[in-house]
Amino acid sequence: MTRVLALDQGTSATKAVVADGTGPLIDIDVPVTGTTYDDPRVEQDPIALLDSVLEAGRRALDACEYPVAAVGLGNQGETVLAWDLRSGEPLGPALSWQDRRSTSVTDTMPTEVGESLLRLTGLPLDPYFAAPKMAWLRRELGGVLGESVVITTIDAWTTYRLTGEFVTDAATASRTMLLDPATLDWSPEAVAAFGLEGMPLPRVVPCDAVIGTTSAFGVPLPVVGAIVDQQAALLAEDCREAGAAKCTYGTGAFLLANVGQRHLPSASGLATSIAWAMSDGTRASCVDGQVYTVGAAVSWLGRIGIIDSAADLDALGGSVDDTAGVMCLPNLAGLGAPAWLPDARGSWQGLSLATTRAHLVRAFCEGVAASVAALADAVADDISAPLTALRADGGLTRSRVVMQLQADLLGVPVEVYPHSCATALGIAALALRGLDGPGAEDALLRGWSPAATYSPGIDPQEARERVHAYAGAMARSASK
Repeated sequence: MTRVLALDQGTSATKAVVADGTGPLIDIDVPVTGTTYDDPRVEQDPIALLDSVLEAGRRALDACEYPVAAVGLGNQGETVLAWDLRSGEPLGPALSWQDRRSTSVTDTMPTEVGESLLRLTGLPLDPYFAAPKMAWLRRELGGVLGESVVITTIDAWTTYRLTGEFVTDAATASRTMLLDPATLDWSPEAVAAFGLEGMPLPRVVPCDAVIGTTSAFGVPLPVVGAIVDQQAALLAEDCREAGAAKCTYGTGAFLLANVGQRHLPSASGLATSIAWAMSDGTRASCVDGQVYTVGAAVSWLGRIGIIDSAADLDALGGSVDDTAGVMCLPNLAGLGAPAWLPDARGSWQGLSLATTRAHLVRAFCEGVAASVAALADAVADDISAPLTALRADGGLTRSRVVMQLQADLLGVPVEVYPHSCATALGIAALALRGLDGPGAEDALLRGWSPAATYSPGIDPQEARERVHAYAGAMARSASK
């Protein structure tokens, strides 16, 4: 049976998984160091990111008693850096997808340009995406730019360091605001809109492409398959049919729904991007919405002393039956879809002398669930049908309180993915397909059952009222 090494280079850790058609065989996590948070600046040390990839991959192969046939690569998506195409050396820190300094770029672009880019790419003009960061970084570098200097998403640099190939995959490219989804190539119009003319951009390849060869993990191995993290999880959870949806509860919460082959701007303010594009022409697009701070907000709750660990979400949040009127807006780093307000900030509302720590924690859990439910309403508008179920993965799925609240407020079952490595298994599926042809990924994608299923437990009308109350509070908060 074919075995592959899948590398998921994430915000806080790199995960290396050895997998075959039966599922994960080896699962290694290496923490990422060198991240700097100083709102709105969020930077990462690219060498530390690369070191985590190398360490995770080597440790996984050392732990595996069988040879692997290929390496697949996943990435953070909208994180960018400047680097030298001759030497491969970075010119400074990487701008994390969480970095918001490129607001100075998006705020000064004419409205009609933003509307044109939305029609072309499917993405709203927002500093979350890569192109505004690339434009900001090019401006900041000023005279430092030479003919061999490039500014790309982090995956292109990592792949270059591993293989010497200057490429990016179609799904990651679609998150830049520079890709023409009709041609799966860079749009001259979009490149010019961000002032990025004259700078080399990586070649766009299918998500199951054979990219090159690397000896970084010991014996030479082909690099096969590359994709952005959230789309990898969408694939892993077998959301290959239009209307199927998943939410990953990690650093943020990311709800994605397959919308089929048509690539149209969302009518509800969501982002539309390429879910995957394969070498045989198979492709799908997806709409997505984001709650930027979920796992990040859990860490913040610990730093300010509200909880001692993530286990307190259930220990405290589950010790009370309601929030005692407290409402938490968990947007600690701005609002994504559908409002797209990077300067919005979170809050607790409705505090009283009766409020306890338990109420604050339960309100946070409900705020996350309500935010995702509001995104699900937007998805339903785009696909012209309500979701029938939501597949879920990520660290916060371990919280029974969050998952039950999610099912309650959605009004549909929440099916928890059984593995802690959904993104890596999506990458593995692409590597298997790239090696052995279409269909080689089917056993891995179809061969799972939920670790837990949470069914709605409250009246649907009550659920609608609670979600609408949160949506209204978000709107009021955003308008201030």
